[in-house]
Amino acid sequence: MQASDLIRRAATHYDSAQLEHLRRAISVAETAHGSQLRLSGEPYISHPLQVADTLMEWGMDIDTILAGVLHDTLEDTQLTLLEIENEFGQHVAFLVDGVTKLSKARSGMRDISSYLPQTRDNLSKLLIAIGRDIRVVIIKLADRLHNMQTLNYLPKEKQLKIARESLEVFAPMADRMGMGRVRMQLEELAFAYIEPQQYAMLKKLMKDRLGKSHKKLVGVRHEVERALQQQSINFAMDGRVKSIYSLHKKLAKVDGQIDNIYDMIALRVIVDSKEDCYQVLGVIHSLYQPMVARIKDYIATPKPNGYQSLHTTVLTQKEQIVEFQIRSKQMHEYAERGLAAGFHYHEQKGSNAYRKGRSSALPLPTKLQWISRLQDVAVRLVRNEEIPIDQLRLELFTDRIFVHSPKGDIYDLPEGAYPLDFAYLVHSDLAQRAHGFKVNGKMVAFDRALQNGDVVEVITRRNAQPKDDWLDLVKTTHAREKLRAQLKKLQEKETV
Repeated sequence: MQASDLIRRAATHYDSAQLEHLRRAISVAETAHGSQLRLSGEPYISHPLQVADTLMEWGMDIDTILAGVLHDTLEDTQLTLLEIENEFGQHVAFLVDGVTKLSKARSGMRDISSYLPQTRDNLSKLLIAIGRDIRVVIIKLADRLHNMQTLNYLPKEKQLKIARESLEVFAPMADRMGMGRVRMQLEELAFAYIEPQQYAMLKKLMKDRLGKSHKKLVGVRHEVERALQQQSINFAMDGRVKSIYSLHKKLAKVDGQIDNIYDMIALRVIVDSKEDCYQVLGVIHSLYQPMVARIKDYIATPKPNGYQSLHTTVLTQKEQIVEFQIRSKQMHEYAERGLAAGFHYHEQKGSNAYRKGRSSALPLPTKLQWISRLQDVAVRLVRNEEIPIDQLRLELFTDRIFVHSPKGDIYDLPEGAYPLDFAYLVHSDLAQRAHGFKVNGKMVAFDRALQNGDVVEVITRRNAQPKDDWLDLVKTTHAREKLRAQLKKLQEKETV
């Protein structure tokens, strides 16, 4: 990626004042990185330029693009945060500082293969929490995506470490934010390094299967198109091919029987509104026999990351099994870009909601309103509104703390949790033998509230038993339920 290419592409997205800021950011980054080279032999500046280009493709606002260009300067050059703030403003400095802090947190991690499963999930939460502003995490995902695309220049051992981390931390992080396309890209790239033989075998298997499936689907597609046209429904239809890593995971669930996988390729119907989605579902079910157990309504009940769509699998008259995904244009935009969709420049700028000063974000249920709030902020950023920094902070995990075991495993607890909450989260057998606790190497009382980043060690004694007054020393429902069950069992034993 050359600076001139980035500027040329940016000219179709941003106004002249914003383009001038971008030229200045590129100049500052080029000077700061100087003669630094990547392992590929390319000038180092090519990496932040590619990150900025990816962010532009995702439709991010100009401050995020500037931060993408500058994202490695604090860590790898002599440039200071104050200089960035003086030159580009508080928002850009805030983003660059956030990416730097997030990178430092990540660099302190052990090899991901040594983590417990729940720790890997909590790492995703931890990094999002550190990022604070959602754009920090989106910049980091663009950074990780380009690093994965150029991973072949690194030594084998480092390739495996970064690939595992991408598969088990960064891909789930993208999924948590609804960024389905990025999740799939990271998974595919990482899987090719972690299990190259399995990847090659599944790639060939997929190619062979798709050749047969594609011919069969053509007739079904034409039938559905005719039926939708007769109903005067405005729609677009395309095919969705299952990713190789998704196929790998699915095969593990069906004992390797590929004939039991019905969604290798699916037909996707994109319409104008939610009402149209249900009308299309009715048309498809009038044409073919639905497999009732495989009808999924993610519009009425979105996935935890905000994904919305209707899924149905049908049996045609020729006994073909075909899966359909039905969603509105907005739902599709969100399924592809996730939280980054709110920043999408062209569609937001051209919409009636944009011109009238209203957000066109998807309506979401209460438990997902954090997504809706972020989409609202995104639209305001696109309109170049001044937004206080505190409104830009990601509040998803502000009521959570992340504590560590002595081995370095990470546990996710609510604010105000006690050492016993940690013990019961690790294992109820460990908790019931608790005699004391060390936090950061020092003995503490049972009622000492844990803090973010604490290292907690449970001191056990063989004959220790849970006590009734422990009920006042736990905050989580999980710990309370486990403790009550243990107390009841003790009471029954004493009665006998």
